Amino acid sequence: MPDLFGPIFILIIILVALILLFTIIPVGLWISALAAGVKVGFFNLIGMRLRRVVPSRIVNPWIKGDKAGLNLNGNKLEAHYLAGGNVDRVVNALIAAERAQIPLEFERAAAIDLAGRDVLEAVKMSVNPIVIETPFISAVAKNGIEVKVKARVTVRANLDRLVGGAGQETIIARVGEGIVTTVGSAEDHKSVLENPDSISSTVLKKGLDSGTAFEILSIDIADVDIGRNIGAKLQEDQAQADKKIAQAKAEERRAMAVAQEQEMRAEVQAMRAKVVEAEAEVPKALSEAFRQGHLGAFDYYNMKNIMADTNMRDAISQTGKQPQKGTQKED
Repeated sequence: MPDLFGPIFILIIILVALILLFTIIPVGLWISALAAGVKVGFFNLIGMRLRRVVPSRIVNPWIKGDKAGLNLNGNKLEAHYLAGGNVDRVVNALIAAERAQIPLEFERAAAIDLAGRDVLEAVKMSVNPIVIETPFISAVAKNGIEVKVKARVTVRANLDRLVGGAGQETIIARVGEGIVTTVGSAEDHKSVLENPDSISSTVLKKGLDSGTAFEILSIDIADVDIGRNIGAKLQEDQAQADKKIAQAKAEERRAMAVAQEQEMRAEVQAMRAKVVEAEAEVPKALSEAFRQGHLGAFDYYNMKNIMADTNMRDAISQTGKQPQKGTQKED
């Protein structure tokens, strides 16, 4: 038994060392890379482990790209992984671009991936364009008739402008702006209905894909509908507004006339008050005339007789006359 203890202990040590070796170094992955002709050393695999890089995330896409004829660099793949990129998706995009004969470098593909865009989907969109359908866009022709237009925009991805380029929302907004401008410059809605292709040709000439991540291939008018008579509605609203303004001005003039009438009545009352005040001074003047001896009793009674005669004549002249409607007999 003592003689067997030593070899068993050595065997256990060797077994533990092999387990640690196979844990640190993915031998199976190394063998696969060696069989595929990809030169990956043991120290490179150990360095990946130490840098907390999953070796399979680097080696497997590397093998796939090498088999597809791509000239890939392991350090660049690892750097892209450490930057948070998806190495497998980038390699798939490079393979798809190579098969479609689309010029795409690894740096460009890695930048697109790190920008948050799906680089593989972008390559597919470059090969197979997509159609963006706009909602109904309302525009008004010169005769005031509303025209509703729906368009289909065929675009493909522009890989050179994919980083920093605007998205589909910008394409829809620019197409809508072009449709509104084109319909607004038409003399009437009938010309738009007769030649809807004039909208697409005019909008397509404006270069709406400038600064976007897409290249516009065609703009097709899917549907054209007639809406409201905006011009008539605006004229009706303007007439209502003018009517209200005229009514307000008339009410202002009426209020001023009423105020002026009230002022005139107040002046009449003031004048009457002055007359009454003046009449009140007559007895005082008569008394003073008696005191001064300028007026005698005979003169006074003659004056009274004349006043009575005058009042009688006024009463006779008013006999039989009816007061007119809307007037009041003044005291």
